[in-house]
Amino acid sequence: MTATAAENHTAPARHPQRWLILGVICLAQLTVLLDNTVLSVAIPSLTRELHASTADIQWMINAYSLVQSGLLLTAGNAADRYGRKKLLTAGLALFGIGSLAAGLAQSSAQLIAARAGMGIGGALLMTTTLAVVVQTFDDSERVKAIGIWSTVSSLGFAAGPLVGGVMLDHFWWGAIFLINIPVAVIGLVAVLALVPESKSKEGDRPDLLGAVLSTIGMTAVVYAIISGPDHGWTSGQVLLSASVGSAVLGLFVAWELRIPYPMLDMHFFRNQRFIGAVAGAILVAFGMSGSLFLLTQHLQFVLGYGPLDAGLRTAPLAVTVIVLNLTGVGARLLPKLGTPGTIAGGMALVAAGLAAIAVLGADGYGGMLLGLIVMGAGVALSMPAMANAIMSAIPPEKAGVGAGINGTLAECGNGLGVAVLGAVLNSRFAALVPAAVGAASLPAALAAAEGEAERLRISDAFASGLETSQLVGAVAVLVGGVLAALLLRRAERADSSAGAA
Repeated sequence: MTATAAENHTAPARHPQRWLILGVICLAQLTVLLDNTVLSVAIPSLTRELHASTADIQWMINAYSLVQSGLLLTAGNAADRYGRKKLLTAGLALFGIGSLAAGLAQSSAQLIAARAGMGIGGALLMTTTLAVVVQTFDDSERVKAIGIWSTVSSLGFAAGPLVGGVMLDHFWWGAIFLINIPVAVIGLVAVLALVPESKSKEGDRPDLLGAVLSTIGMTAVVYAIISGPDHGWTSGQVLLSASVGSAVLGLFVAWELRIPYPMLDMHFFRNQRFIGAVAGAILVAFGMSGSLFLLTQHLQFVLGYGPLDAGLRTAPLAVTVIVLNLTGVGARLLPKLGTPGTIAGGMALVAAGLAAIAVLGADGYGGMLLGLIVMGAGVALSMPAMANAIMSAIPPEKAGVGAGINGTLAECGNGLGVAVLGAVLNSRFAALVPAAVGAASLPAALAAAEGEAERLRISDAFASGLETSQLVGAVAVLVGGVLAALLLRRAERADSSAGAA
């Protein structure tokens, strides 16, 4: 893109109501994120009132994730082509309609179908919100805006269980879905009134085959990641899904390289800045989601807290992220440290926090609290910088696809983190637990134990498994930070050399 083209693109960025627009965008984003975390609190109610089986519950959760992750790239491409405001509006409408259907569902099958419909709206919202932020803010304010946008993820994580608990104390389970409707309506009115339309000027035909291949491939791969821990990584179901997904994604890549106007330009992957940001994004999501999955078990099974108390004790991580991002600490440090230094420093803090939780958390909540605050500081530094690096490496007219890539990486990293670190925990637990008891799960092993001494050995084995898996997560995040920083530093040197030439 020429300098003139770049100036023409950024000319409308100083929208007089840009911060109000960001507030509307964050409201739309929060609607999606709250719903994901609220559902986990409602599982006992759903089991009791809808007579839902364990498989039904899994599909209520997974139907949304599978549909959303499968459609992220397609949704981002459609937003670029047809208009980001149009697709943001459609996403809010679909999410609201899906929430109404979910709240009024009379059976598990109806709720699963409604959740799948909400996944379509969620895919549109996840891609268009970030794309609109990139289009609305210029380079001087974009990092701060992306930081506030990413803060909403932490707010959703922290507030979801609390909102769900309050709603379920006063209303029936359907209220956790119906509460989305007024928020979606307010968001719709605000988007229509405030958000400017933006879309790519390319008049090319839609890449329908690419959309179909990417949706099938990503859905199959994410399904394999999600179902691996339950069904076993070597089970036929998981291997078939992973094989089909990999093969279809291979066809997707071959097709995208052949056509003149692909939905995903594979030449992005030759950009070292893009690759560095991608590697960092996957591994920080890997460490974060995996560690939080382990953390809730640590608080409940090792330290003995109830579900609500455990949820409250994970809040310092989210609060740290929110405070640092809203005060603009990361945005101010980025120009001083540079993108590679900010990402490396942030991910080193995330790794240090994980290690502190692993080593100090076993002795009580004090050590865990320190680890959570350090992790939060690392996330506040690294996540906005990585999202900005990914979006900056992609032409502005492809902002929707860039947001789709960012969302897809987060979904894959989250799934892999839970799956891999959970597998490390189970492997270590199985190796240490008394063979006569069996190691299907900690509650099952404790129930089968004979005598207090054996129960204590089982609890110690579980705590040891948690420590090992959290340390594995810390190493993965640290390696990701170093790798991302090296690739980004090399890309900056190449850019400066080209500029000098």
